[in-house]
Amino acid sequence: MTSMTDPRFNVLLIDDDTELAAVLIKELEKRNYIVSHARDSNEAVARMGEQRFDLLILDRMLPGADGINLIETFRSHNPASPILVISALDHVDERVFGLQSGADDYLIKPFSYEELGARVDALIRRSSLHPITKLQVGPLTLDLLNRVAILRGEEIELSAREYQLLEYFMARPGQLITKQMLLQNVWKYRFPIETNVVDVHLSKLRQKIEKKDGPSFIRNVRAQGYVFGDDA
Repeated sequence: MTSMTDPRFNVLLIDDDTELAAVLIKELEKRNYIVSHARDSNEAVARMGEQRFDLLILDRMLPGADGINLIETFRSHNPASPILVISALDHVDERVFGLQSGADDYLIKPFSYEELGARVDALIRRSSLHPITKLQVGPLTLDLLNRVAILRGEEIELSAREYQLLEYFMARPGQLITKQMLLQNVWKYRFPIETNVVDVHLSKLRQKIEKKDGPSFIRNVRAQGYVFGDDA
């Protein structure tokens, strides 16, 4: 059995089956991982807000929800960390859907605990070779480890929401991002809603990152959304 020993990696396990979770935690701790467990979506989101994780193990079939819906939330906090989906949904279409939704691997239940451990080791090993610690667009840098934005060497003071908004944009340079995408992935609204909260926060963010002598990063696309880039 191989083991990732130095440094210790933090794993978030989301599964409502407490008996299975206990066995998986024991297996992962034997491999020197530090495991946090969440039983449902609410607990999972709370854990994600408390610390950064090096890997997510996600059961698709959570109480009242498809675990796939948590992938985007996890990515917003841990953009470079791999995701392993575990599920009894074994049809090829389900596996493809899970991978296309952002998972890095998909393991069908029931499975060997040794195999799960080996897959976790492999995912951690691959992600550790090329860890993403910062995002950069032109003169603007986002330090993902310290959660700070830096413009031309000077740190910008951002609120927690402004940081989340900027991170979402900077992870998708040049892509069209709609207001509903922001409401769903930054504010976590699950249904379409009419509100000016995006406009208010975008205005404040622009004032902080777009200086008179510098580039415009956020471009409005009429009736569609926004594009982020260096002189977008």
